[in-house]
Formats: sequence, structure tokens, C-alpha cells
Amino acid sequence: MLKFIKKGFTIIYTIVHTIHIFSVFIYGGFLFVDILFLSKMGQTLNDDEQAKAREAIMMHVRKVVPYALMVAVASGLYLISQIFGKIEGGSLSYFQTLLSIKAFLGIWLGLRGINQKLFKINPWVFKSHFFPFSLVVVIILLSQFMFL
Repeated sequence: MLKFIKKGFTIIYTIVHTIHIFSVFIYGGFLFVDILFLSKMGQTLNDDEQAKAREAIMMHVRKVVPYALMVAVASGLYLISQIFGKIEGGSLSYFQTLLSIKAFLGIWLGLRGINQKLFKINPWVFKSHFFPFSLVVVIILLSQFMFL
């Protein structure tokens, strides 16, 4: 019976992990496209055309990307609860330290996104997507170094 329960948790973890990865791809992918491509539209379009083109894209982005961020944060919190482990010896392990930093950055992005989407509170600083994109890159790098 215990083996069956453990297998059920493994399946749930795998499903949540897959959902997490897809939602991060959606959020991070949008930031990547915005930083590298959408921000360059002004080089070939006049201001009016650029505004129309960007709004045509953003009206669809606003329906998906903020929710993908919320799913990424919620699923990330679940995943952390499953893999953080016990604090032994009165201090965090290397893995736990990097995971904590990663979680802090992810939660910060999530709170920023929730404030924007649900409460219509725009950030006073970091109004471009470059800073959130930088944080996503740092989170990805941390996830690679966690297992060293």
C-alpha cells in the first residue's frame, strides 16, 4: 500500500513539474520575444504602426502570459514543498540555498505579475521586460547549478 501511495505522489509530482515547465516556457518565451524582437519593431515601423502592431500582439499576450506566470509560481511552490528536504546541521545545504534564492526570485516575479494583472498596479520601477527576463535567466541558471 505504501508503495502505491509513493508511486501516486511521483505521478503527481511529474505532472505538476511538466505543467511548471510549460508555464515557465510560456512566460519566459514571451519575455524573450519581447526583448529581442518586439522592442525592435521601431527600427522598421513608424510610431503609429509600431503601436498598432504591438497592441495587436499584446491583446493576445495579456490573455495567456500573466496566468502562465501565476501557474508557474503556484506549481513551483508545490515542487519546492516536495523537494526542499529537512534542514540538517542548523544550516541550508547548497541545494537548499540555491532553491531558496530561485524561489524568492520566482515569488517576486509572481507578486509583480499578480499586482499588474489582478490589481492593476503597475510597477513603479523596472517597467520594461528586461529585468524580469534577466530574473528568468538567473532562475534557469540556478536550476542548473542546484544539482552540482
